[in-house]
Amino acid sequence: MHATVAPRSSLAQIRGLLTLMRPRQWVKNAFVFAPLIFAGEFLKLQSIEKVALAALIFCVASSATYILNDLSDIERDRRHPKKSQTRPLASGLVSVPQAITLLLVLYAVLLATWFVMPTVLYVVLGYLLLNLAYTLVLKHQPVIDIFTIAIGFVLRVYAGAMALSVPVSSWMFVTTLCLALYLAAVKRGQELASNGSESREVLQHYTPALLNRYAEMAATGALLFYSLFVITTRPALVMTIPLVLYGLYRYWFIVESKDGGESPTDALLGDWQLLLTVAIWGVVSAISIWPEQPL
Repeated sequence: MHATVAPRSSLAQIRGLLTLMRPRQWVKNAFVFAPLIFAGEFLKLQSIEKVALAALIFCVASSATYILNDLSDIERDRRHPKKSQTRPLASGLVSVPQAITLLLVLYAVLLATWFVMPTVLYVVLGYLLLNLAYTLVLKHQPVIDIFTIAIGFVLRVYAGAMALSVPVSSWMFVTTLCLALYLAAVKRGQELASNGSESREVLQHYTPALLNRYAEMAATGALLFYSLFVITTRPALVMTIPLVLYGLYRYWFIVESKDGGESPTDALLGDWQLLLTVAIWGVVSAISIWPEQPL
């Protein structure tokens, strides 16, 4: 009897450790590939390999930050009606020592990347320090918490540029920042609407109307700056502007009608129209830039 129960328990713990790393959230690291497209490097196998490795490093780094955050929030998550069941630490599926051990292993893997991509590791270290500050202090500071989340996406783009040894376009920087601010504001708005201000301390400082204005301003900025970038720098990409506009509209539709904005990853992976829009944008962008030389 014990022989049959033990393997099940071990498998459950392995699944718990994998869940703790949140592999579904790795889709956010697709931002690392942005410079590959806009620098015109997507036809070079070596460049693809470099960016893919940088994205993999960021997957490890982001998993480490999730574990650290879950360790910090374990008591709050245990009182949360949903997280107490879905978070491995809060539910008791994974013990604190196991989580700490996994965290140290991930940190060791990141340190080993120094011998492969030292410039990318500098960016990753900045990301880790930023998220450490977020876990300890910044997530409790209104407005700063949203910007901290957004800067994490900007660092992903910067890591892709460092992997390719290309400069980061000012347009790409500000567009990524605005898009990430939009996603972060929508996320906070959905958290407030779904769980109330008790689910997260910083939500006590926000109102639905304020977060909606933040989201509208950020979405407008993302579309404006992307359009200016296309018109002034990459006119061949003009056909992608309607795709970006549709993507913003579709995402907001999911948020309003399906309450999907609390997890941008789930909203993207759970909607075939949004996935198709992103795929078409990628294909059209690649085809449009194909004949051109990198700027």
